[in-house]
Amino acid sequence: MQKEKGITLISITIYVIVMLILVAVITVLTSYFYKNIDITSTSQELNQQYTKFNTYFVEEVNKKENKILEIGEIDTGIKNTITTQKENSSENIAEDTENSRQCYIIFFSGNQYTYIPKNKAIYMNQIKIAQNITDCIFSTKEEVNGKTTITVTIQGKNFERMTTYTLVD
Repeated sequence: MQKEKGITLISITIYVIVMLILVAVITVLTSYFYKNIDITSTSQELNQQYTKFNTYFVEEVNKKENKILEIGEIDTGIKNTITTQKENSSENIAEDTENSRQCYIIFFSGNQYTYIPKNKAIYMNQIKIAQNITDCIFSTKEEVNGKTTITVTIQGKNFERMTTYTLVD
């Protein structure tokens, strides 16, 4: 018998099947890789936004003899102040019917930090300092030692940070 030289139909079929399996495995691994990179980049971007906000807010809190003039929320649907706190007094005007509240805090230095849910951004006066934020809450508390603390809760997609700041006297 003669030796057959060449590629048989069975050999070609086996090569094609092996190559298709190899390409499928590489595609699946690549898609997982890019999906994880996208999740990481979103998380990293929100961390950058939080850090930028934190930089401005820490500078504000550490100013000598800087006090809170007003802290509260505005319902954008009715353009009324919902809750305000001024110099240890609190006032409630209406209940929140929608998630359309703009939270704000005003300092004695004249700077105002406002979260606008429509834009998903935090502003210092008229300057956007953080974006892609889904919720932000400012709250204040008078501690036993006489210090005033401000708690800021910032949320984004798969991201939540709650930080407490103490005003410098």
